[in-house]
Amino acid sequence: QVQLVESGGGLVQAGGSLTLSCAASGSIGSINPMGWYRQAPGKQRELVAQITSGGYINYADSVKGRFTISRDNAKNTVYLQMNSLKPEDTAAYYCYIVVLQTYWGQGTQVTVSS
Repeated sequence: QVQLVESGGGLVQAGGSLTLSCAASGSIGSINPMGWYRQAPGKQRELVAQITSGGYINYADSVKGRFTISRDNAKNTVYLQMNSLKPEDTAAYYCYIVVLQTYWGQGTQVTVSS
């Protein structure tokens, strides 16, 4: 019933930027919490950022000052602007939305190299 489609991942040099997008569709409104997790091989899943329709935002300490989460409520789309990327940011990034349950995007790979 609910689908999330991610895009924007890719290969970027250290210090570069990427913008991830996640479009949600189905039986959802504009007040649902949305956000991004990431997971790198051998590392624990990490909540990167989350946002409500009212604009309340939380970031992981590791990305504060470099990443910006935003949403377009009319489009039910959440974005993650990633600046000053580091090799440590390399991971699979998954967006999510909480409705009756949590739905996940398919993941988009971000690889940061020197």
